[in-house]
This record gives sequence, structure tokens and C-alpha cells, in this order.
Amino acid sequence: MSSESFPSQARVVVIGGGVMGCSTLYHLAKLGIEDAVLLERQKLTCGTTWHSAAQVRQLRSSRNLTRLIKYSTELYAALEAETGQSTGWLRTGSLSIATNPDRLIHIRRQAALARAYDVPAEEVDVGEVRRLWPLAETSDVIGAVYAPEDGRVNPSDLCLALIKGARARGAAVQEDTAVTGFVVENDRLVGVETTRGRIACEAAVIAAGLWSRDLALQAGVAAPLLPCEHFYLLTKPIEGIEGHLPTLSDHDSYLYIRDDVGGLLVGCFEPLGKPLEPAALGESFAFSLLPEDWDHFEPMMLNALHRIPALETAEVRTLLNGPESFTPDGSFMLGESAEVRRLYLCCGLNSVGVATGGGAGRAIAEWVAGDAAPMDLHEADPRRFCTAENALGALRARAPEVLGKHYVVSYPGQEWRSARDLRRTPLHERFVAAGAYFGPRFGWERPLWFGAEGEPALTFGRPAWFEAVGREVAAAHEAAALFDLSTYGKIRVRGADAESFLQRLCANDMGRPPGRVTYTALLNERGGFESDLTALRLEEDDYRLIVGTNAIRRDLSWLRRHRRADERVTLEDETESFAVLGLMGPLSRDVVAGLGGEALDGLGYFRHRAVTLARLPVTAARMSYVGEFGWELSVASRYVVELADALMTAGRKLGLRYAGANAQTAMRIEKRYPSFGHDIGPDDTPLEAGLDFALKLDGDLDFIGKEALLKQRAAGLERRLVSIQLDDPDAQPLGHEPLYRGDEICGQVTSAGFGYRVGRPVALGMVRSPRDGETLALDIAGERFEGQVDLAAVYDPEGARLRG
Repeated sequence: MSSESFPSQARVVVIGGGVMGCSTLYHLAKLGIEDAVLLERQKLTCGTTWHSAAQVRQLRSSRNLTRLIKYSTELYAALEAETGQSTGWLRTGSLSIATNPDRLIHIRRQAALARAYDVPAEEVDVGEVRRLWPLAETSDVIGAVYAPEDGRVNPSDLCLALIKGARARGAAVQEDTAVTGFVVENDRLVGVETTRGRIACEAAVIAAGLWSRDLALQAGVAAPLLPCEHFYLLTKPIEGIEGHLPTLSDHDSYLYIRDDVGGLLVGCFEPLGKPLEPAALGESFAFSLLPEDWDHFEPMMLNALHRIPALETAEVRTLLNGPESFTPDGSFMLGESAEVRRLYLCCGLNSVGVATGGGAGRAIAEWVAGDAAPMDLHEADPRRFCTAENALGALRARAPEVLGKHYVVSYPGQEWRSARDLRRTPLHERFVAAGAYFGPRFGWERPLWFGAEGEPALTFGRPAWFEAVGREVAAAHEAAALFDLSTYGKIRVRGADAESFLQRLCANDMGRPPGRVTYTALLNERGGFESDLTALRLEEDDYRLIVGTNAIRRDLSWLRRHRRADERVTLEDETESFAVLGLMGPLSRDVVAGLGGEALDGLGYFRHRAVTLARLPVTAARMSYVGEFGWELSVASRYVVELADALMTAGRKLGLRYAGANAQTAMRIEKRYPSFGHDIGPDDTPLEAGLDFALKLDGDLDFIGKEALLKQRAAGLERRLVSIQLDDPDAQPLGHEPLYRGDEICGQVTSAGFGYRVGRPVALGMVRSPRDGETLALDIAGERFEGQVDLAAVYDPEGARLRG
């Protein structure tokens, strides 16, 4: 037990003494929060941190996630000078090899992304691979990428250094102290219960590794993660290993290999992991390991013997098997919970905990201290999961697949195969009969395209669904198409203060009369998007907000946290009560003509009306997310099958067909309609996105983010969201590609796809100082493809406007 006296109150309580908890405490103390305390159920580093292989690879899927790890490398290198405690940091580099053409494309795409994020990376030939790794078999290697600034660290020493630095600034640590519950008042955390008493606090961070899910449930918070067994082999010294080698990433063989005390460490992320539940480990599990399982490891061992022939005669020290936590989508959780204010999650690290620890600890500390996210971290937002994904059955099914996909080639269109059918829209069986291929989104089974025959072959070339999506786009463009938008979140905002409440939170004018539709953004104080949505004003004191499929928990929590105690406003999630069909295309009027469609005559853009279609009560909104004439039809979920059947029967002879999410994405990119999480996010403003029309900047109405936008407008924009139409019709941009103006990177692709209506690939991208008509080049896996910048949309028919 800690010699420090047990506190009855603290400003912040950090739960968990692994690398995440230690880093969070260190950075809280560094921010001047001296009355922070870390609680550890047993001893520091127990559970997962102590046995981590502790690789630190900098490149991640986004700029900000990469920034977290870049900061980690800087911190780990500097801590010894600050604290006198070595972290064991070694900048050894990493070497990723390819043994097939698709893997080579994959690592070349990674190298291009690394350059965009200022991470040194270069493609090297097989001769250089042999020089960097003399013990490696290279006869099947066709290419490689070397990142010289990656490295590794000693995880236990790292935690000691972080704790030493935190204590030096006044923070406290209490070991042998288990958390038994939380004190929540008015949906806000006010205390933590422990085996040694209650600690009153302003905020708490759950960084308890594989125990985080169970702890969060004690506060009524969902933290979907489950541990799997993770294996690595350690050998005794091997002749020929001198000094330190770069970590060898042989991902085609599911392996990572590095030197370790003159021998080798051979780890794997096998194709299907072995799940386990924390309860099965027992209360005393701390510095224990799981049983060796040579039968399970044998296929990986055979791969390792091929890659490193010297292993055949090496002596084995141990086959280490320890628990690692995985989330349903393979990305960690970092941020405030949806259910309880000032209760934060920093867990589910998917085997990148030590690499991410420095940056993630700083980010969550800054979030706690400032009561706001310090940067765009939406990929790690805990609110991105639906509650069904936190069910143990779903986690048992998904976690082994997540581990198994750790090293897969990142083909476009790759979907999860486990833990499916968590949620279905009422039209699911109709879509199955129509040959839909589904993808899971926020637990929903959502049709991506129609006409599928089994699992599509995945490729970096033209996808298997290209023609099917083309037929759906053609229907929407030339005749009519029916999109199921029912998975979109729907929030009812009602009450005498509904208008003033929304005026304060929304960037557009929410005072338009009932019958109007308004496209608007929810902004943070920096003027960046927290969400974008469409609002239907139903009555003077009644609105329905339509938000993104996976934004419902995030947006509801944003609205709730900003609702003042004296405001007469109620908020209700109506997502499953109402379905929405998008009837789009020039023949849409003809489709509804015999179903009561005359009620839609004269309904202008940005307007909605209660009508009767096919003898059913429907709210029709004149708007489009695909750039074609049409309506979004809202109906009670119990009626949507009847409505859809009536529309399909009436429209079949006109060419009406179902269309999926892939067609919608292709069309919205042509129309330069931004998508949250792709083209816009918390670090992007409406001015940069070209959405000036949806701002009430010049009136007296105030709103969150207005001051920042006025300053940005006065200073001028440094970057803008633009459209780019590529010259080569066979180019395959996927998103995230760096954009070049000459030899200089000037931006990055945010969304991309084939523009069926213009006959060319089209990309959206954030570009510094763009010029209309200029030529830029996309780096697609190391090859440059030129395209012309359009400050507007590449497809802009008469009368097609932004939804809302």
C-alpha cells in the first residue's frame, strides 16, 4: 500500500496504473493540476503494460493520431533528462516488407501518407532489406519501406519515469486501491468509491486496461472492449545479432520481429485471435501470464522459421502469452463518455498503448483541464459505438477478428464479418431479396449496393461493385432511385425554449418558421465542426434534427451538456421510431403521381410538409444529398415497408430501383457535399468547407464558435475544401492521399471515388491557398495522378443544392 496519505477529495482521479494512467497523471501535473491522484488496484504496470513488446510506430490513419505518437517519441526521449529515470527509448527504425503486389501497394500508400504527416519514410530495395536485416530470408520480398525514426521503449521504466515526474509536481499515487463504484449526480461525476473510502472529485479518467469495460459499467457507461491472448516468442542470444535492428514487419506472415538482448522477439497477430474475459483471470491477476499455447502459435512459428532461418537452431526462452484489449473497430477510446459528464475513457488500445501513451495521456489531460477536446479526435471518440456493440456476445465474436485484421492489407470496401445483424432497418428483408450487400454502421446493417453475388473480391483496382453502383447512380440521375436513410440519427427537440436553445448551439438561423428545413453545424469554440445536421421545424416549439448514422450518441451528449438548467427543452432520441426514404431522380414526381403525389406540388427547396402518400402519413422534405431532384420521406417505422412497396410498385415501370450507400457517396462527392469524419471535423470550419451560406455571422444572434469564425474571416482563409477531377479515368483514389503543387505537399484528399455522372475519378481535399482551375497531383501509392481544382462542384445541375 502507498505510503502517501489517502485523500478524501481530489480534483481529478485517474484509474489504472498502466502506461495510459501514468501518462495521464504526469500530464495533469504538468498542466498544474497538483491535486490529482492515480488509483491502481494492485501495482503499477500490472495487467498489460509490463509485458508489452513496446514498439513505437508513428504512422496512424489520421494526422492527429499520428501527432499523438510523434509526441510520444519526443517525450520518451526527453524523460530521462527531466526525471533521472531511463525509459529505455531506442530509435531503431522499422522496416515493412512486401511479398505480394497488393502488400506493396499498401506499404507504398503508407509511405505516401507518412510524408503528408511529416514522418520520415522511404521505399528501399531488397538489397537494402538484406543490409538492414542480414538474418532475414528475402527471396520472396518484392519491396519494402523503411521508417528510421520509429523505435521502442521499456514499458516498466517508462511508467516509473512518468510517475516520478508526476510526483515531483505534487500528484499522488495510491496502489492496492480498487475502485468499487462512482458517485453521479444529475448525470455528472462527483466522486469515486474505493476499497479504502470515497474520493470526492471533479473528474475521473478510466485508464484501467482490460478491466475498463467492467469499471465503466458501474457508472452506467459503455466502453466496448474485450481482451484477447497475444503471443510473442523470446529466444536466447543468436549468433549474428549485434546491436539493435529495426523492427521487421512481415505482415504477410502476420509477424513482427526485433532483437532482444542478443536474441529475437517474434510476435504475431494471427488471422483469428483467442478471446478471454477479465472475470476469468481472477482478482489476483497482475503480473501473471496466460498458459503457453504452442498449437495455436505453430502456424506463426512456421512463418517465422521461413523468414528467419536462424530460428531453427535458436534456443527458446519462453512463449509469452498476455492479455491485450481490443475494441469493435480496432481504434482506441479517448474522450468523455456519452452517459456521464466529466467521466473520461482512455482504454481499449488494440496493442498500441505504449506507442500512443505519451500523446494520448497529454490529450486526455488537456481535455480534462479545459473541458473540451484539444484537437479532432473523432476516430477515438467513445461515443462512436452503439450500446449493442458493448454486449459481451458481440465483443466475444468481434475481438478475435479485430486482432486478426491488425496486419491485413487495407483494401477499400473491407467489412467486418463478425458480430453482425445487431440492428436491422424494417426494410432489411426487402433488401436481402433485392441482392443487397450490407456493411455494418453503428450496429446497423446498411445496404452498400445491390446485385451482389457472394463476397466481392477485394482489390486496389476497379472494385467488384463498380458496375452495380453505376447502375444505381444512373437510375437516380436518369429515372429514380430509392435510398434507405433510416439509420440516420433523429433527435426531437421540444419546449418553450427550443428555438433560443438551438440558436445558441447552431451556426445557422434556427428561427425560420415551421415548414422550413435548415442545414446547420454544431461548432466548438474554435469554430470547428462538432457535427452537421438537418433540422425540420415542425411547430414553433418543436424540431426534428437529422444527424449522421454514427453521430447520434455524440450529438445527443453535446446537446445535453450545453442545455442550461433553466431552459425548458426536452431532448429525445427518435432514431428507431421513424424511418426515412430518399426518393431521388428526375422521374420522382411520376413515381408518386398515383399515390397522392399532388400533395407535393409547390413544395420548395428547404421546405417540408405533412402529406399522405399511399394512404400513409408522411413528412416530405424537399432536399437531396446526391444532387438530384427528390424528397426525403419520413414515416413511422411501422409503415415504412408498406410505403416502400407502394413506391417500388408504382415506379418499377419508370426504372425506379433501390440504391445503396456507395452510390450516395459517389454522388455527394461529385456535388462537393462534405461528410463529417471525412471532409469536415472539429479542426475544420464552415468557412474552410465553403459553407458560408449556412452561417449567421452578420446578425446579432450569437452562437458557439462565432467569435472564432469572425476572426478567421477577417484574417482570410489559409486553406479550403475543393473538388478535384482527375485526368486519368483509371486512377483509383481512396482518400487520405497527399496533394502536390509541384514538389510541395499542399493538402490532402478527404474523400474520393468515381464520378459516374462526369465519367472521371473525383476527389475532395483540403488545400492550402487553392486556385480555381490549377493542376494538382495526387500521390496514389507512390505514383502521381494529375487533376484540376474546382472551387465549387464538378457536377452542379440546374437547381441541385446542398441538403438543407
